Amino acid sequence: MGLLNSKSPKGKQAHILLLGLDSAGKSTLLYRLKLAETVSTIPTIGFNVEMVQLQGGLALTVWDVGGQEKMRAVWDCYCEDAHGLAYVVDCSDGARRLEDSRREFKHILQNEHIRNAPVLVLANKQDLPGALSAEDITRMFKVKKLCSDRNWYVQPCCAVTGEGLDDGFRRLTEFVKSHLKARETLAFFKQK
Repeated sequence: MGLLNSKSPKGKQAHILLLGLDSAGKSTLLYRLKLAETVSTIPTIGFNVEMVQLQGGLALTVWDVGGQEKMRAVWDCYCEDAHGLAYVVDCSDGARRLEDSRREFKHILQNEHIRNAPVLVLANKQDLPGALSAEDITRMFKVKKLCSDRNWYVQPCCAVTGEGLDDGFRRLTEFVKSHLKARETLAFFKQK
């Protein structure tokens, strides 16, 4: 992969919230991005925070928040300073878990602090037999409807191999840059 390192040459930084149900692959994905290798992870109790950077100067502070049911109850608390949301879906999960994930996705998008913030849905575990496609997840999660007020993209990926992660995070980074520029412009005109 080689696209990421831990220093920001231009000082620009964005806070990315990494959410999804427990065992969706959030921590595996985060450390694949950070270290360009697969790391054995355990369920996240609380959160992990890592700085990663795509080539192009925008450093991402990624907050990987645990996805157990008790942790989902406090996801809203992590939204306040978020510039973007990366939501991870285990595409090999059963119908009940996928419905739980869809419901949590819909709920978090209603948080006032991330209103209009760009969204990347990571359709993870594409390497597993029977995994739903990115198109299936787009339909099932009603992403077009729920994200009609913001930039969004659904990226098929595999956190274990890293396939699709670079493309997805490049897209999210471009969305975040555009979103931050629009916010700066709006703040400038409000001051006048």
